[in-house]
Amino acid sequence: MLAMQHPQTSSSTFNSSSATMQNVPDAMTNLLSQLQSASGKNQLQLVEELASKGETGLEALMSFLLERQSKPIELIDGKIYQALIAADTAQTREFLQAHFPQGVVSLRSERGVDYLPLQRLLATQDFEAADRATIEKLCELAGEVAVQRRWLYFTEVESFPITDLQTINSLWLLHSEGKFGFSVQRELWLGVGKDWDKLWEQIGWKRGNAWTRYPGEFTWNLSAPRGHLPLSNQLRGVRVISAILAHPAWTTEL
Repeated sequence: MLAMQHPQTSSSTFNSSSATMQNVPDAMTNLLSQLQSASGKNQLQLVEELASKGETGLEALMSFLLERQSKPIELIDGKIYQALIAADTAQTREFLQAHFPQGVVSLRSERGVDYLPLQRLLATQDFEAADRATIEKLCELAGEVAVQRRWLYFTEVESFPITDLQTINSLWLLHSEGKFGFSVQRELWLGVGKDWDKLWEQIGWKRGNAWTRYPGEFTWNLSAPRGHLPLSNQLRGVRVISAILAHPAWTTEL
C-alpha cells in the first residue's frame, strides 16, 4: 500500500556532474533500459547491479530516480534511495539533499509528528531501532500520557489519523522491499481468517507454545518472515494490534 506521491522539492535540474541518459555509457544505457522495463524482484536486483558499477552506475540511478519524482511511489524508489544513501559519496549526498532531503516518502502528519528520524533509520535498514522509533511515534500520536507510559491503549489507536498511519506504513513498506509494515500484517491476518495463533506462527512471533523473545530472537533484517516487523507487545493482549489492523487507514485512499 503505497498510495503516495514523492515529496515536492526544488525544481533545480540535475545536470553538470549528474547524469542524463546521453551521458551514460552504452552498457549503463542498456541497464537503465532493463530497469525501466523490468518489474518486481528483477528490477530491485538491477538497482544493486547498477550501484555496484561505481560513479557511472550511481549517476544512472540518480537520473532514473529524478525522472520518477512526479510519479506515484513504488518499491523501486525506496531501493534506489537506499542504494544512494549506502554509497555515501559527495555526489550522492549532494543529490539527495537537493532533491530528496526527507526521503522519497512525503512525511505527512495531521498531529505535527516528525517522522524524519524514523525515515532515516529505515533508509539504512536499522530495523531494530526503527521498531523502537515506531512505537515512540505511535505514542506521540496518542498524546503526552502515552509518551510517558510508553505503550498504547487500543482506544487511542482507534482515533489515530489515517494520514499518520499511512505515512508510517509507507516508510516500512518502501524500505523493506514490501516485506514489512502494518498493511502487510493486515493482509496476512485476513489471509488466515483473523486467526491470531496462525498469524503469530506465520510472521515469526511465536514458535509452538513459546513466544519469540525480545530482542534477541527476532530477526532484524530482510531474511525475516514477511510481516515480521514492526512489532506489537502481545503480552498485553491483541486489542492494540487488532485496532491497528482494523483501522480505516488500510481501506482509505488520501
